Amino acid sequence: MKLDIPENIAEIVPYPPGKPLEELEREYGITDSIKLASNENAWGPSPAAVEAIANVLTGLHRYPDGSSHYLTRALADWLDVDMAEIVLGNGSNEVIEFLVKAFVRAGDEVITSHPSFLMYQKFVQVRGGENVVIPLREMRHDLAAIAGAVNEKTRLIFLDNPNNPCGTLISRQEFGRFLASLPETVIVVLDEAYVDFVDPEERIDVKAYIRNPDGIPAVVALRTFSKAFGLAGLRVGFGIMHRQIADLLHRVRQPFNINLPGQVGALAAIRDPGHYEQTLERTARGRQWLSREVERLGCIAYPSHTNFFLIDVRGDATRLYEAMLHKGVIVRSMKAYGYPDFIRITVGTEAENSRFVAALADCLAESGYTAGN
Repeated sequence: MKLDIPENIAEIVPYPPGKPLEELEREYGITDSIKLASNENAWGPSPAAVEAIANVLTGLHRYPDGSSHYLTRALADWLDVDMAEIVLGNGSNEVIEFLVKAFVRAGDEVITSHPSFLMYQKFVQVRGGENVVIPLREMRHDLAAIAGAVNEKTRLIFLDNPNNPCGTLISRQEFGRFLASLPETVIVVLDEAYVDFVDPEERIDVKAYIRNPDGIPAVVALRTFSKAFGLAGLRVGFGIMHRQIADLLHRVRQPFNINLPGQVGALAAIRDPGHYEQTLERTARGRQWLSREVERLGCIAYPSHTNFFLIDVRGDATRLYEAMLHKGVIVRSMKAYGYPDFIRITVGTEAENSRFVAALADCLAESGYTAGN
């Protein structure tokens, strides 16, 4: 073949997803492992969602509702927004892609932070846009530097809030001041994949900005069913935005982008608030317990507003990650994110958390990473 590959496409490095549990077990010759590396819901989906999905499997020969009407209506009621202010995606990352498709042309600029979700930059690269990447400052978005990087070419600003991998949060006051410093021509995208785990009093009131856009940049909030609702395997996410922006995104959206199991599963999950609230309560309790235990072992646990947190292990995190793998406990080394002494762990079930702490204690001792080192 003689392919004429555009330079912007040839230079893209594929997104590196975490390895499936089964593959890691084969590779390392381990069994009965636990995965605390991908920020998944340890307790799984609502039983009502599982039942709803099972009940529609005989109808898979039919196309799903192209407008996802019932799911959109349920979301609108739950969030107290209008149906016209919601855009559904195959995961919230598809809504990110819609935004880049709709608003970014070759040569336009998009501002992101580092470290954060890698797909922001990849979608921009596909469109031939320019990525402007601002490093985090003390593990938080450097809003002053981001505002200073805005120019006439800037189209979008992506802020994952809470941030992944650090779990830090932009306050309401900080966000308000930040918006006031920006031109109205920019769209600010709050990626709120983990907002369910944030204290409601600390969440940014995105509806107020969406409903009252005069004098400030447009604000888009992204949400997902992958985390608190435990439906990562279905890939259902959504954005909340001004209806004019939503209308534009629907123009670039593929038809039937939310499959039938995704629609009914997500709808059933919304209708089971008990499971949702139980997930939030268990996560908060588990994060507090894990943080205390990690500190007791001589590591540093960083505060987080999510279902994961960073741990300074006071030594080579990749070496510790490998040692933990051999004990059947899968965590995430943060070396690739610029934090060579840190691991990130997801809050698991009570049994998983206890097993993690026991494995961490053994691996710290074996590696010589002790308090004070």
